[in-house]
Amino acid sequence: MSGVPRSIAVVAAGALFGFGLALSGMVRPEVVLSFLQFKDWGLMLVMGGGLAVTLLAYQLTPRLAPRPLLGGVFEAHTARMHRDTFVGSALFGVGWGLSGVCPGPAIAGLGTGNLQLLWVLAGLAAGAWLHGATAGAPAAAPQEG
Repeated sequence: MSGVPRSIAVVAAGALFGFGLALSGMVRPEVVLSFLQFKDWGLMLVMGGGLAVTLLAYQLTPRLAPRPLLGGVFEAHTARMHRDTFVGSALFGVGWGLSGVCPGPAIAGLGTGNLQLLWVLAGLAAGAWLHGATAGAPAAAPQEG
């Protein structure tokens, strides 16, 4: 598929994702923090619905479609758990708890006019920079031959 239709699909999917985040209230830190404090369980329904749709899509799409709509092939992802995974997860959780948003809702929340979320995005950028500065060089991908 050529670059323009793929770009349109990416923008449309991003807009749909952002609209869903805004509609569910996940771009409002006070709603997320209320959920994290076990005061409001509405977001549990949102996350459960997202999990169900994703599970069905990941299980059924490769069986029903010969290849992905935007090109490429379906691949199995094997997760490797190691120390960095747990450290990163813990840092992500602390940041989520302190700010009330994770990266996707932080970006979508800017569209609602919440400019305070720029602080969250600055923290994300600083963390990404710090990781890049301290992490070793990535391992080279295996060559097919």
